[in-house]
Amino acid sequence: MRTLAPPPVNADGEEMAPEIALMSRVVEVLPGTDFSDYAPAEARTIIEQEALAVADRFPPFEIEEDLVLPGGLPATRYRARTASRGLVLYFHGGGFVAGSRASTDSAVRFIAAEAGVDVLSVDYRLAPEHPFPAAVTDARTAWEYAISKSPDWGIDPHRVVVAGDSAGGTLSAVLCQELRGEPVQPLLQVLIYPALDLSSEHPSWREFAHQPMLSAKQLRWYYGHYLEDGTDVHDPRVSPLLMQDLTGLPPAVVSVAGFDPLRDEGVAYAERLTDAGVPTQLLRESGLVHAYIWFTGISKASREATTRLSRAIAAAVESDPAGG
Repeated sequence: MRTLAPPPVNADGEEMAPEIALMSRVVEVLPGTDFSDYAPAEARTIIEQEALAVADRFPPFEIEEDLVLPGGLPATRYRARTASRGLVLYFHGGGFVAGSRASTDSAVRFIAAEAGVDVLSVDYRLAPEHPFPAAVTDARTAWEYAISKSPDWGIDPHRVVVAGDSAGGTLSAVLCQELRGEPVQPLLQVLIYPALDLSSEHPSWREFAHQPMLSAKQLRWYYGHYLEDGTDVHDPRVSPLLMQDLTGLPPAVVSVAGFDPLRDEGVAYAERLTDAGVPTQLLRESGLVHAYIWFTGISKASREATTRLSRAIAAAVESDPAGG
């Protein structure tokens, strides 16, 4: 692999995992793989096909239940085994424009099996058909549904974790900010290479502007579809990093990839949470790229990183929700 695609080294001296370097090279040279050259409908197909090509495979789960949430939101609940320690409310990635329960099926199965939890994976509305704040509204709807239904599933509502990758990480962060002060809040927020500041381009944007797995061009394409003209990009519901006060938020796990344009805003959010007194674990996956949680079927480094996330979730749901 190193001969076919020598792993690059970033400005921090971190080397990309060899299998990720090879995959990035393949994506770079194959024609037609840049979804931002297409309309959203075509881009969704490309992204879903790529996700399924690198996905992990799992035996049948104890529970695989398709649901319809209020407002007609499709969702699937997964439980790998008979017993479950808690519930993860999961929002998929895809830049608010693409992605689905299908593209993230492998990732949430991995978490459900490794952490021993239920996962409720939600198909929120996508832009440009449903621009901001539709996805934010849907995240709140999904939370209220999860809290109301968890007792029926044998789960304490105080053992519900909110998680998501990329745009789903954004929605998770926004939801936790909106729920601050309410009687029931997330036990933990798990933000996986999240987009947290849509108002500016951080230094990692420039360093990885041409990264094949997520480029600056693709990010601008996503945001252009998600945000209508005149949207306030400084609104914390758009850019949760810009929320003035972060005190009182749920404990957080923030995962960033070493070769991701979004890396720096994730690091900045983890630092701000820590400064605000929020227990925060920053997982720097130095050899990985954006969307790594989708690559567990072909990448040892991605499996190890996703295992770390799953174990953090398991530790949270096994703890005392009151803080013990």
